[in-house]
Amino acid sequence: MTEPPSNRATKRGRPGYDLESLLAVAVKLFNERGYDGTSMEDLSRKLQITKSAIYHHVRSKDELLRLAVNRGLDGLFAEADKLESIDGRAIDKLEYLVRASVNVLVEQLPFVTLLLRIRGNTKVEKAALARRREFDQIVADLVSKAAADGDLRPDVDPATAARLLFGMVNSLVEWYRPRRGADTETLADTVAAVAFDGLRVRREE
Repeated sequence: MTEPPSNRATKRGRPGYDLESLLAVAVKLFNERGYDGTSMEDLSRKLQITKSAIYHHVRSKDELLRLAVNRGLDGLFAEADKLESIDGRAIDKLEYLVRASVNVLVEQLPFVTLLLRIRGNTKVEKAALARRREFDQIVADLVSKAAADGDLRPDVDPATAARLLFGMVNSLVEWYRPRRGADTETLADTVAAVAFDGLRVRREE
C-alpha cells in the first residue's frame, strides 16, 4: 500500500522538528548570538539535523527572520485592528492598546525581543521597521487625539508621551521573565497605572 503523502511529509528530517519548533530554536539563537552572528550551520548543529532538513521548511535564514518578526508585529496589529470596536474616548483606546501590547509581549516574548533588536541591516529588517513605525504612528495619533480631547495633562508633550509609553512597554523584554503562576493581567495593570495615572487629567469628583 502506498503511504499517504501527508504521512510521508511529516517523516522528512529529524522527527519532532516542524516549522514551529524550528522557528522557536532559530529565534532563541538569534536573540543569543544576533541574527548576523547566527548561521544555518549553527542552526543545524543546535537542532541536530542537516541543513537540507531545515531547507525543507524554509528557503533561507531571511525567511526565518521574516516569520519571527512578523509573529510579534501581527499580534500588535491584530490588537490595533480592534480599536474601532472599543467603546470610549481616545484615552480609553490608548489604555486598551497599551494593556493589549503587554499581553502580546508576554505571549510572544522571544519574538518581540528579536523584533526590538533588529537594526535594518537587511530587506526583511527594513520591512519590519517600517511596520513598527506604522504601529508607532497609531499610538502617536491616539495620544494626540486624547490631548485634543482634553484628557491628557496640558504640561505633557503628546509626541514625547507616545514615545515614553511604548518605551516602557518595550523595556519589559530586558527584564521580564515568565514565572509559574505569574499573572499577565497584573503586569498590564501595573504598566497602565504607572503610565495613565501620570498622564490623565485629574477630574474633580
